[in-house]
Amino acid sequence: MVPVRASLKADVQVLELIIFAGLAAIVLYQLYAVLGRRVGRQPEDGPAAEAAAPLLRPLDRPLEPVDDGVHLTGLAAVKARDPSFDMTTFLSGSKQAYELIVKAFAEGDRPTLRNLLAPKILADFETAIDGREGEGRTETVEFLHPPRADLDKAEVVSGDLAQLTVRFLAEFRSRTKGPEGEGVDDRRTAELWTFERRLKSKDPNWALVHVDAAEA
Repeated sequence: MVPVRASLKADVQVLELIIFAGLAAIVLYQLYAVLGRRVGRQPEDGPAAEAAAPLLRPLDRPLEPVDDGVHLTGLAAVKARDPSFDMTTFLSGSKQAYELIVKAFAEGDRPTLRNLLAPKILADFETAIDGREGEGRTETVEFLHPPRADLDKAEVVSGDLAQLTVRFLAEFRSRTKGPEGEGVDDRRTAELWTFERRLKSKDPNWALVHVDAAEA
């Protein structure tokens, strides 16, 4: 006959083993849930599985350029191709060019116009000068105030070819002489002048390529 004390002791030991086994099962299940069962390369890992896995670039491999899809426009595109471009300097130069061109056109000064105009618009100006001279007319211009210049549009049309359109407001006095006598005319004009330049060119000058009327 087994003593009662020995029987109780054996039951307690069995109960402890059951409790420890349960705890061990819980810990193993948690490790499985966190770490998973796959360790190392498995037989079923073929090319398809490798393609589906995230691609990690080795640290010793150089980064490839990324096209973020950003395309610069307006002044940002101009400055990206010519970091030395300065708007204040450009507008100041455009006002000087405006006065020179208006006076040169009035006086028929072709050499000055050739340095400041693109070929097509130069041809238009020279045709008008020829017509005026053929009628026996002369003209001079005096600016009453410095012209006002404001940027209207800026764009890089192709490669490094930039076009900037400036809106000019000006007041000047025109004196003319012709077969019918002399005349004086005070004018107030509003025009859009488009200047063009290759941004990578060593020539810093902008050429006038187009003139449009604008609202005053």
